[in-house]
Amino acid sequence: MKNPLILHIETATTMCSVALSIGNKLLAVKELNERNVHASQITLFIDEVMKTSRKKYTELNAVAVSKGPGSYTGLRIGVSTAKGLCFALDVPLISVNTLESMAKGVVELNHNLSANSLLCPMIDAKRMEVYTAVFDLELKQVEEVSAKILDDSSFDNYIFNHKMIFFGDGAIKTNLLYAQKSNYQFLKFENSAAHMIDLAFQKYENKDFENMAYFEPFYLKDFIAGPKKQD
Repeated sequence: MKNPLILHIETATTMCSVALSIGNKLLAVKELNERNVHASQITLFIDEVMKTSRKKYTELNAVAVSKGPGSYTGLRIGVSTAKGLCFALDVPLISVNTLESMAKGVVELNHNLSANSLLCPMIDAKRMEVYTAVFDLELKQVEEVSAKILDDSSFDNYIFNHKMIFFGDGAIKTNLLYAQKSNYQFLKFENSAAHMIDLAFQKYENKDFENMAYFEPFYLKDFIAGPKKQD
């Protein structure tokens, strides 16, 4: 199908975000960056973007979900919601790497990045740890996804040839660590399901769909029970 109608769900961080697209064009987005709202708001947001766009659920051609890494609770809610819709509507499930989607968002929002820039999305994993990876401006992965404990030399292997761009809810931790490094830059950024659109559309065209019976979020780390709050 040339212009599939795709619903996008992003719940990997404190941001609860839903977008609807046709082809690679955004039709509507609804989001709220607030802790512990995913379970109560996700279906309401989905209904709202469908109604705003005057589309019926039966018109959907696929559902895309941010697969992680990120919050265990948020990912579990997002993926279970996406699977439920796919089963009910008999449409394929598309998964999008959360860090890649974040990098895509920064490229879309910032058109003046220097050619030697490397993108380093960061999702908070508590204390000085982040879920992160490194991408170039073409979204080629330069460093694999990992749970990294930050110190003042974590990215020194890139320091001489590249400008490092840090962003995401974990990147605030870089401010003090790298304040004296002139080729390190911190950008304010919030996850959005809208940043998934191009990546999901490419997967739809390539028929790169998930097996819903076996698909699980990319948690990266095992869940550890603790105080009742969203991890």
